[in-house]
Amino acid sequence: MGIRLPDFILAKQILRQSALTAKKGASTSLDVPKGFLAVYVGETQRKRFLVPVSYLNQPLFQDLLSRAEEEFGFNHPMGGLTIPYTYALCSSLTASTSVKDARFGKQVQAHVTKSGWLSSVFVGSALIDLYAKLLLIHDAELMFDEIPVKNSVCANALLSGYCEAKLWAGGLELVRLMPALGLDYDHFTLSALLRACAGLSAAEFGRQVHAYMIRKCCNLGNDVFMQSSLIEMYGKCGLVTKALQVFNLAGHRLEGEINKDVVLWTSMLGVYGRNGYFKEVIKLYEAMLMNGTKPDEVAFVTVISACSHTGQVKLGIEYFEWMVHDYKLEPGPEHYSCLVDLLCRAGELDKAWKLINEMLDRGHGSSSVSMWGALLSACHDCGKFELGKLAAQKALELDPHNVGIYVMLSNLYAKFCMWDEIGQLRELMKEKGLKKDVGCSWIESKASGHKCSLITSSRMRCLVKDLAVKAVLIGSFPECLAKIMPALKLVNWLEIP
Repeated sequence: MGIRLPDFILAKQILRQSALTAKKGASTSLDVPKGFLAVYVGETQRKRFLVPVSYLNQPLFQDLLSRAEEEFGFNHPMGGLTIPYTYALCSSLTASTSVKDARFGKQVQAHVTKSGWLSSVFVGSALIDLYAKLLLIHDAELMFDEIPVKNSVCANALLSGYCEAKLWAGGLELVRLMPALGLDYDHFTLSALLRACAGLSAAEFGRQVHAYMIRKCCNLGNDVFMQSSLIEMYGKCGLVTKALQVFNLAGHRLEGEINKDVVLWTSMLGVYGRNGYFKEVIKLYEAMLMNGTKPDEVAFVTVISACSHTGQVKLGIEYFEWMVHDYKLEPGPEHYSCLVDLLCRAGELDKAWKLINEMLDRGHGSSSVSMWGALLSACHDCGKFELGKLAAQKALELDPHNVGIYVMLSNLYAKFCMWDEIGQLRELMKEKGLKKDVGCSWIESKASGHKCSLITSSRMRCLVKDLAVKAVLIGSFPECLAKIMPALKLVNWLEIP
């Protein structure tokens, strides 16, 4: 790092007080040893002092840095605090990422573009990572296209951003482009790819990724992280049997035995839970205990939720008590949410209300929207208006823009024929700019995902009309029309005027 300091006479005096500086003296070498800073005094760069990084904490040097910042600042045209080295640039961008400072990142981008450091693949990767983690996906895409030298790290940084923003289709498209760019897949790429397949429910593409992993990843048998990603991918695609096959073969292999850790068990528990196999969740949990594996917080969330869906209130409460007393695990809001849902499904609304307040009084955590939402939904089903309205108020205090709570509250009003209140609620939603999200589905065709929503553009109308014309030409229109008549009345873009 090169730093130009003002008041160079005072600067020289202070720097000479450093014993290390006295030993090293001024340096004209281009190389700066690791752990040192090159400090330029005055306007010339022909002579500099080498200062250890630890010296930055000394008050005298801190005072000099403050004066330099006041006089030049990072926005100075010539760069009062110049950062011409790759390591320093990457460190600055990493710090910007941790504090979520996109403005500073854009300043660094402008600086490296003008100074030519954008050709560094490390700097480019750090910039893409910054924008991706801040979910500035368009900026990350532009940076990926702009950098002259790309590697798998750059692609993985952008891929991570796609996954965090749940732009699964963009992630798949990037992975398809990587071979054309001469970029190889690594474990991170495959893990993110499995996540994208799970998000799109792209089962066929997920199978292809699995086959590629078997061919290329020689150590897949001991990679618990990749194994759990495969299990979750198949589970989210609805292929429970396939997920179970992977689970049965997964684990650490030692002396001919397969040992599964808690990550694999919880992954399979989650697959059963998401697909409605609640009895299997409880059976698998008991098998995990018989195997000698200690359950973690995630396992208890799944098994208590399973008890909720199977109506086993007593067993669910027992699991919760075992978690606290036997396994000494601290229950979080998600555990209390499951317990509240358990009581609500059993019609024990007053107990659910009491449980939430006891949790808050004991300081075991903060209430969540899901807790109050579960109570609100149960109040709608059981016809408890006052308690439901109170639950809605508590939920909206936590998240005033939660559309789901407004919808459930509207349904509660409708059940009691409170039409004026429904109108007021709709006006409030309009004032806040809130509206229900339009439902959509993903259709997989030839390893490609296609998004279909209830309300689409005029482009979709043209496509449907074109299909209708082609159907007439091949003489199969009457049969096709008979099959899609129900949909014509429900889906806007299928109406052919």
